[in-house]
Amino acid sequence: MTDAQYTTLPQWPKAYQASGASATLKRLNEDFIVTELPLQLPSGEGEHIWLDIEKNGANTAFVAQHLAEAASVNEWDVGYAGLKDRYAITRQWFSIYLPSGKTGETPDLTQLAHPEFKVLHQSRHVKKLRPGDLQGNRFRIVLREVAGDRDAIEANLKAVASHGVPNYFGAQRFGFEGGNVEQGRAMLAREIRVRNPKKKGIYLSAVRSFVFNEVLALRIQQGLWGKTLPGDVMDEAGRPTGPLWGRGRVITTGEAQALENGVAERHASLCNGMEYAGLDQARRALVASPADMAWEWPQADQLVLTFSLPAGNYATSLLNEILRTTEPDRHTEDEPAAVE
Repeated sequence: MTDAQYTTLPQWPKAYQASGASATLKRLNEDFIVTELPLQLPSGEGEHIWLDIEKNGANTAFVAQHLAEAASVNEWDVGYAGLKDRYAITRQWFSIYLPSGKTGETPDLTQLAHPEFKVLHQSRHVKKLRPGDLQGNRFRIVLREVAGDRDAIEANLKAVASHGVPNYFGAQRFGFEGGNVEQGRAMLAREIRVRNPKKKGIYLSAVRSFVFNEVLALRIQQGLWGKTLPGDVMDEAGRPTGPLWGRGRVITTGEAQALENGVAERHASLCNGMEYAGLDQARRALVASPADMAWEWPQADQLVLTFSLPAGNYATSLLNEILRTTEPDRHTEDEPAAVE
């Protein structure tokens, strides 16, 4: 791939030997259950209403829009910590800025009737929910029509549970067929003008995530998975990190800096564009470590996984290290996440 072409995403390498197995993911919405792990719970007082919501077949923005309508507020008055999959059953918190004196009595949104989501509980709190205001997510995933060598699958499951997986940004970050990266390149090159702030953020996020994935992929290609390079910058857990590109000097040194700068040179138009756009350098762990990972085989061709991941980590990156998954053919625009 040259620096001028980002019309298709590369096949980034895996950390472990491919099991050769395959399975169907999300045959039913209940095959993919996600429960948000909040940073805090509402205190019972404040100008914001927090809502504990379970949704089934709806995306996060859709629910936020309906909440704004139900509470007679603008959409920007509705907050949430993260975007959740549409074709799944997910539980997450939303907030609505609604001082008690603004519209009179507090509406009881637990009575809101909608076929794709329900409000389980509401309480007041002193602040709005903003992107990233969560510890992580708990997953329960059912893989159906599993075909392949069960011993090879088990070997990869044990490796993932023990050593984690490459902390790649998932395909949903890059849009349908990866098109957000090329749109981002064109925007940064001023070949197109993007006036919508939300779309601009989506494209910047896709470009930034792409460069991070390229750094991680190169380390795996060079046999550096699970290893620390001289000059690496470590996170709080002692794991090496990769760059989220932006303004400022790369804070790695030595071999780690040389590797990251080499990737930046290969994608110079993207990296220069991100600096000009005003993004600041940041870091992200190269390893995603699942917590409390367990699995069972209720049937010979059915595998059920449960695990938790920190905020910003992708369940699909974990699944990709175990077997190849396919989803039912139902094209929708995936929900991209906000810029870090």
